[in-house]
Parts: sequence; C-alpha cells; structure tokens
Amino acid sequence: MSYAGKNLKHLRKQRGWTQQEFADKLNVKRSLIGAYEEERAEPKLEVLEIISDIFKLSLDELLLNDLSSSKANSGNYLEQRRKLKMVASGSAEIQFVPQKAAAGYLNGYADPDFLDELNTFTLPMLSPGQYRAFEIVGDSMMPTPSGSVIVGEKVETLDDVKNTNTYVLLSKSEGVVYKRLLKNIKLKNKLTLISDNPVYEPYHVNTEDVLEVWKAVYILQKASLSQHWDVGQLAGIVNNLQEQVSNLQKKFN
Repeated sequence: MSYAGKNLKHLRKQRGWTQQEFADKLNVKRSLIGAYEEERAEPKLEVLEIISDIFKLSLDELLLNDLSSSKANSGNYLEQRRKLKMVASGSAEIQFVPQKAAAGYLNGYADPDFLDELNTFTLPMLSPGQYRAFEIVGDSMMPTPSGSVIVGEKVETLDDVKNTNTYVLLSKSEGVVYKRLLKNIKLKNKLTLISDNPVYEPYHVNTEDVLEVWKAVYILQKASLSQHWDVGQLAGIVNNLQEQVSNLQKKFN
C-alpha cells in the first residue's frame, strides 16, 4: 500500500502551503495536487524525487510510512530536527514565521510539528525567554518598512500589555498583525490596534479572539529597505500619532 497521497497532504499542511503553492514548487498543475491527495492519481517518480528533496525524506519513507502517525514521526526527519535544535548554543532560539507561512500559522501556532518546520536563528543579545520572529508586509507601520522582521518576546497574559507599545498579535479575526496596542478601560473585552502610519485608522479586536501576543524587542531589516524621512515628515507623523492616542484615551477613560 502506498501512503504517497496521504503523506503529500500531511507534509503540505505542515508547511502551511496551499495546493497552488505546493503545485508551483513541484512544477505541476494544482488539480494534480488535489488528485494526489485524494488518491485519484499516483505522483510520478520525478515528482516524488522533488518532494523527497524538499522534506529530506527517502522514497521508502514517503511511499511506505504513514508520516501522520505518531509512530512514524518518532523516527522521521522532524524528530531529527528536534534533536538538532536541542543542541545548546548559549543563545535564545527564535522561530521565524515568514509572510508566506502567516496563513498557516493561524492554524498551526500551537502545533509542535508545524513549529518544528519553521526555520530558526539566534541573537546573542537576547535574555533567556521565549521568542518568535515575524515578517511584516505593508506600510501601516511606516517608517518600519515592509519586509522587516519583528522579533517578539512572548507575553503570557493581556494584563502584561503596556499601552502604546508595539506588539505582534495573533487573533482569530485578523491573523498576524504588528501594531501598537491600547487597552480599553471601559470595555475590557476590547483591544485597540493603532498603526504608526496615520493614514490607517485605529480599529478594535475582541480579547476573546486573541490567541498570542509577542512584545516587539528587535526590528531586523535590510539596509536597502531603510526609509529616509525628513524632519518635517517625522514631526507630522509623531504629532498625528500622539493626537490619535490622546483622543482614544479620552474616549476610553
């Protein structure tokens, strides 16, 4: 019995890829991915070889082992990665969530197998703790440019959130966003999310929808992405942001 179709679906979901994204990587049509996963067709050898290379699996493992079972996972490459990551480096290990994995992160943020698939790096200046890094896209937090990576430290409860500090927030309604947070004194079941770019209006999320909060501790960006602002532009942005925050605080207090 071949487990190829079942394993393809399992591996694709671990990476948080859509069928189209997986098809692009394998250079096949999206409809073929659906046929493989539904076991209406068997992948060709050249396709299996590409999959084996991507996931560092042998053809025997891909075809003959049910990789979704706990027994199979105990000896496959995921376990190998866990062991490698346990080697002490003296620095806090940071899992990196690229933009292409953000949609999958909403479903996999608490799944050890999904998290083990994320690439990791270390920063020697970090104190011990739990950290994660997120790639942000868009101009809502300018002058922090699109493509920057926000390194966040895990916030255990919303009580620890400090007003107007920057955080990466994961919620059921908004997914992964990077914003300044403002707690609502009158409506304790609401959080206000504020952009640094004054073009974007503040908005609210329900606290019951919040799944994770990460306090921004470092911003990593390519030198070529650095934005150049004149003093007048910066002053205008700061004044506008201060006015927005002041108006919101008056409204909530």
